Amino acid sequence: MTRDAQRAKVYAAEEFVRTMFDRAAERANPVVDFFGTQLTLPPEARFGSVDSVAAYVDDVLAHPAVRERWPAATPLRVRSRRGVTAAHYERAGAAATIAVPEGRSVWALRELVILHEIAHHLSDADPPHGPEFVAVYTELVGAVMGAEVAHVLRVVYAKEGVR
Repeated sequence: MTRDAQRAKVYAAEEFVRTMFDRAAERANPVVDFFGTQLTLPPEARFGSVDSVAAYVDDVLAHPAVRERWPAATPLRVRSRRGVTAAHYERAGAAATIAVPEGRSVWALRELVILHEIAHHLSDADPPHGPEFVAVYTELVGAVMGAEVAHVLRVVYAKEGVR
């Protein structure tokens, strides 16, 4: 596997975007000033259980835009992850799984994080957070959450030096 050289930059950019969503939710106002432009952020799904994440993952993979763009996408299992606070994607042969820390870390049980893990499944890129992954994640977020969120990601990735 190739060194995952831009992983920290990708995570920093995505943390910035999640913080934008958090602040908009705290203010109960989806309109944000984004580098001099007002954008309206869509609501971000939050999950309460592994089962609700699994249902969401199934819905995303069945979404017409996702099926059209990634017709060879295989099923993706979701399981509980113990002892850690991060979500995680794993592949063992043909079986692919997202592990989420049920009840331990609410930050991982949110739409942007789950879409990040689904993007790993759809891109299966090497390095894991390289340009191919970034393109897939941005496109997936645009298809599922909307063009505004994809735009925000593209701009923040560029600002962080993500390729």
